[in-house]
Amino acid sequence: MFWSATRFALTLAGCLMTFCGAALVADEKPAETPSKPAAKVRADWAELTLSGSLPEAPQAPGVFGEISDSLPSVLQRLKQAGTDKAIRGVVLHIESLDIGWARLNELQTAIAAVRAQGKPVWARMNDAGNKEYLLACACERILMPESGTLSLTGLRAEVTFYRNLFQMLDIQADMLRVGAFKSAAEPWTRAEMSPEFRAEMEAILDDHFLDMVGQIAKARSLPDDKVKAAIDVGLIPASKAKETGLIDVLAYEDQVAGLISGPDQNLDVRIRRDYRKPKPETELDLFSLMKLLSGPAESSGSTRPRIAVLTLEGAISAGSDPTSLLSGPGGIDSDEIVPLIHKLAADENVKAIVLRVDSPGGSALASDLIWRALETSGKPVVASMGDTAASGGYYISMGAERIFAEPGTLTGSIGVLGGKIAIEGLMNKLGVTTSVISRGRNSGVLSLTSAFEDSEREAMQNMLNEIYGQFTRKAAEGRRMEYEKLEALARGRVYTGRQALNVGLVDELGTLGDALAYARKLVGDTEGKLELENLPAARSPLEALLGQCSGENQPLVQVLQSLPQSLRPLMQHLPVLELLQREPALLLMPCHVQIR
Repeated sequence: MFWSATRFALTLAGCLMTFCGAALVADEKPAETPSKPAAKVRADWAELTLSGSLPEAPQAPGVFGEISDSLPSVLQRLKQAGTDKAIRGVVLHIESLDIGWARLNELQTAIAAVRAQGKPVWARMNDAGNKEYLLACACERILMPESGTLSLTGLRAEVTFYRNLFQMLDIQADMLRVGAFKSAAEPWTRAEMSPEFRAEMEAILDDHFLDMVGQIAKARSLPDDKVKAAIDVGLIPASKAKETGLIDVLAYEDQVAGLISGPDQNLDVRIRRDYRKPKPETELDLFSLMKLLSGPAESSGSTRPRIAVLTLEGAISAGSDPTSLLSGPGGIDSDEIVPLIHKLAADENVKAIVLRVDSPGGSALASDLIWRALETSGKPVVASMGDTAASGGYYISMGAERIFAEPGTLTGSIGVLGGKIAIEGLMNKLGVTTSVISRGRNSGVLSLTSAFEDSEREAMQNMLNEIYGQFTRKAAEGRRMEYEKLEALARGRVYTGRQALNVGLVDELGTLGDALAYARKLVGDTEGKLELENLPAARSPLEALLGQCSGENQPLVQVLQSLPQSLRPLMQHLPVLELLQREPALLLMPCHVQIR
């Protein structure tokens, strides 16, 4: 009995102790294991710096291996950023640009293509003028430091006139022309614009200004009147630009990555500087040095089916002059281009030729020789106009089966100019006299000593009239237009690409890429398998080192290029004056128009 009671008590006590222990264990929280921080997600963004003139043709490395950006190289890098799966977005560092409306449109189109693939594109600028801001407007966000200034100053065309100076120096500019709007000689023969010249420039600036306002208004979701009001202010501090909606964020370069990541602490943003830009050689052995100096390998030996992309950039001349002191770098030499076209014509693997023309014109003879070579090549020819394809630049384009112009291309200027600058009066003032012995009534027609005699002027005018007739007749045939209608559109008048399309001088508005797509369609290359051959090949650094490149190394050119921008207006006319000494007739647009 006692044992049973004792056993019961011990059992009951054990149960109570077990219950209490379980309760204590239940109330006690288990120790927490430290959690690992979440791994950061890497986000790579490509950064490209856009600055300078961005030439149309690919550039060869410099003598010391430095790589200069060109429009094709920048467009290719943007395209690669759009298709690169490792790239989440693009930052464009936009600096001082020296480009025209066509190159601007090419870049804007390339930016739109990247954004269409779902990748954001941001613009970063320290300061910005019209060109830089219009390019930035193609991007999703615009960043500028608070110390920056948006110089949205509108458009301005300035033409410098030298008649009064010539009168003081007793120099006579005896110039002839065909076409009331053919005003290329006016800077030397007048003290101000003629009514026709002014009307032409007013129409061009009106077209560009309306386009500029429209682009900004659409990109920034602002009414036109607000954009025009901002342009009238002109110099806008970055803080004020942000208040008015012209830019998005006040930020410095070091803040860009943080803005991209935002509040997401797990995003590791890495910006790839100079994305896909070739790096110069820093250590050169003898073999690599000779390879660098020899320039890029010639691609004209290719035996594969291809489309030749022929870039014609600069003034047009019939042969280079090694004695020239004024010739600038580049240019279109018919002695070089015509044999190249003949070579392409004889190559069965060249299926089409696409021209990229950026030229204000030049020699009438050289323009016609290039036109004829293209016309008789037997290849489909498609023309794409760059910033300028006017006068001689239009001439070499007009035989194409289809002409593409950028909206802001300057084209047309179908007219002829000829004449001379007679310096006899100045030489007399300096005590220099000239004795003349001649045979033939018009023996002095090309002399720079004296102005035209009446018979000489008549002979020159008759020659210009003949060239104008050839130009307009071939243009009418190329455009499949009645001669009278074409001639009324000619007379030296310059048009923008939009205006030229409206009057039938070009077929379509589009980029070089659009022209290439059309050429592929012409030859049945629907899958885009034909490779592209860029011609002419860039000159090698060795040629530049030995002085074989045209006059960019000439002393006078270097002096002129060292002048401040405000003192350079004469510089653009000097090559024309020199060309007049060698060419009796020029196909040249009136002036060089830039966005300022």
